[in-house]
Amino acid sequence: MVEAAETGGRKLFGWQAGLVTLLAVAWCLFQMYAAYDGTLVPTTLRSVHLAFAFALAFLVFPFRKTPGALQTRVPWADWLLGAVATAGALYFFVEYANIANNGGMRADVPLDLWAGSALVVLLLLTAWRTLGIAMPLISLAFILFAFVGARGLIPFLQTPFHNGYTWPQLIGQLATNTEGIFGTALGVSAQIVFLFVLFGAVFDKLGAGDWFMRVAQGLLGSFRGGAAKASILSSALNGIISGSAVSNVVTGGNITIGTMIRTGYSREKAGAIEVASSSNGQLMPPVMGAAAFIMAQNLNIEYRSLILAAAIPAFLCYAALLVVSHIEALKLGLRGLPKSELPRVRQTLLAGWYYLLPLGYLLGTLLVNPDANPERIALYTILMMLVMMPLQEVFFGSRDGRTPGQGLLDGGRKIIQAFEAGARSMIGIAIATAAAGIIVGIVTITGLGFGLADVVQGVANLFANPFIRILVVLFMGQLIALILGMGLPTTANYILMSALIVPIIAKVAGLDTSNPAQMLPVHMFVFYFGIMADSTPPVALAAFAAAAISGGNPVATGVQAFQYELRTALLAYMMFFNPQLLLIAGGRLGGLPLGEAIPMVIFAFIGLVAFSAATLRFLHRRTNPVQFVMLLVASFILIIPTHIFWNLGALALIGLVYFWQKAGSRAEPPPALSAAA
Repeated sequence: MVEAAETGGRKLFGWQAGLVTLLAVAWCLFQMYAAYDGTLVPTTLRSVHLAFAFALAFLVFPFRKTPGALQTRVPWADWLLGAVATAGALYFFVEYANIANNGGMRADVPLDLWAGSALVVLLLLTAWRTLGIAMPLISLAFILFAFVGARGLIPFLQTPFHNGYTWPQLIGQLATNTEGIFGTALGVSAQIVFLFVLFGAVFDKLGAGDWFMRVAQGLLGSFRGGAAKASILSSALNGIISGSAVSNVVTGGNITIGTMIRTGYSREKAGAIEVASSSNGQLMPPVMGAAAFIMAQNLNIEYRSLILAAAIPAFLCYAALLVVSHIEALKLGLRGLPKSELPRVRQTLLAGWYYLLPLGYLLGTLLVNPDANPERIALYTILMMLVMMPLQEVFFGSRDGRTPGQGLLDGGRKIIQAFEAGARSMIGIAIATAAAGIIVGIVTITGLGFGLADVVQGVANLFANPFIRILVVLFMGQLIALILGMGLPTTANYILMSALIVPIIAKVAGLDTSNPAQMLPVHMFVFYFGIMADSTPPVALAAFAAAAISGGNPVATGVQAFQYELRTALLAYMMFFNPQLLLIAGGRLGGLPLGEAIPMVIFAFIGLVAFSAATLRFLHRRTNPVQFVMLLVASFILIIPTHIFWNLGALALIGLVYFWQKAGSRAEPPPALSAAA
């Protein structure tokens, strides 16, 4: 399922498999060279980046994905389409200087129009293969609007900035400048995202992912509901190096889901906990599902500032999920795993301590050095691990009876496997960012964003209270993010939301769009809801992957995961109304000292715990309707914990519910564990 959804579903053999490996390794080497050189023309980097993605997409992603059917060859049509798409991307690599000197598409060179048209059409077809039908349909709707909107066919969408465009004008906007396909989103994918995805692939192949899981099991496995807590911690650690929720589910879920089921969780709840923890892995700096780099570019801020701001909400999200797992363990009457079945923490740490060297170098350099170049630091970290991998295999080989030469060969083989895994993982991201460029380019040229902002502003103005107006707009934004997220990957969802919805929220809220400190909470708001879509039925690919492992019902798994994810929704509102959680104060990023942020973090955590207990209908025992309302009110009060009187009132409500339930527990013992639980 992961291969079909993210890295291609074909199982090629012989020379065709060798060609895929060769292209993947070549792509990785090109990106590493580009980061090392640092002087490549942006359009050159972006067009070659897209050309590699096209070539690999048509080789490894079949057009029809038949479950259980093994596709072992590339049909002739895919060879032809892949060649044309790759040539279309490279055409603008070769001719871009001439096109730019002309001020745009050349009327006397028909090949410009033909190449641009082929690029747009084949990009949509490639997006269909790699991302599903949603992205091409949305892009086609925007193209249709740009092409016919001014002719009166859809007058309610017309704006003063949109007078209609011919096909050559539209192709000129999308394919021959840096406001369309070859725009900022694809540029970030080519310049930064690829290296961090490759870092994650090499780090995982080095063995760090498995080590993280064993450390998590050793630390938390013996606590109540320890199997679930270990799954959450290992997913958080994997989220540092992986930007994919589905990949995170399958990587850790193969072990953790079965362990949770064995200790008493139902198949659906075990899968849902893995889905929620893996989806939230995209919130973990430094990768954040690749959206962090695009967000930093959109806000024109240092990448270092962004990951520092995102760290506290990510911590809160996982801390609250640990509480959710504890509440579920209380409901089911579960205990921890026997220590005899768990890895010994000290031995596990000593066995893999060196995995912290590349991670520590990457994060430490990014956080300590404000002038650090993210792509250059990622490159140096990759090179460090490329040295470590053969040395590790030689060391392991000395224990397993292999010669040093065999160890070096095994290390080289793992490097090639890591390169191929990294390149395959980047296909979808590259195509998504390029396809999102179509939408962004049309929004730019037509002024559609202004029209939508006016419509939403009109709806918001129906309410006199400014606070209610903002809530209405935020609620509309969250629904759009969730709906779009059902068919779009997180990165594409964020790009689209940042182009359409973020300016609307900013306008209604009266924010200064040139001030990153005011705009970051809005960007984080839509980003968090885009991530929730991974567990939102009916699509919820992460839930289907977890259900495939657990043997549970995929829709029920998705519904349960969405219930667990509701705390993420509350956290998104907390960040918007309480930007101190992002270390924002005094109108600037990083303006709030960490010491002053601690009280806000504590209140936010208590609010998330109360909200989780309310939505799960359980604290110390099952809540009655009055207790449910009290917990819900307390959590809503703590969204904006700025007044000591209200804060104390919220804490009093939570304390009252807790002691109320404790008193009831003494009078009536908790029910025994049953199959119905």
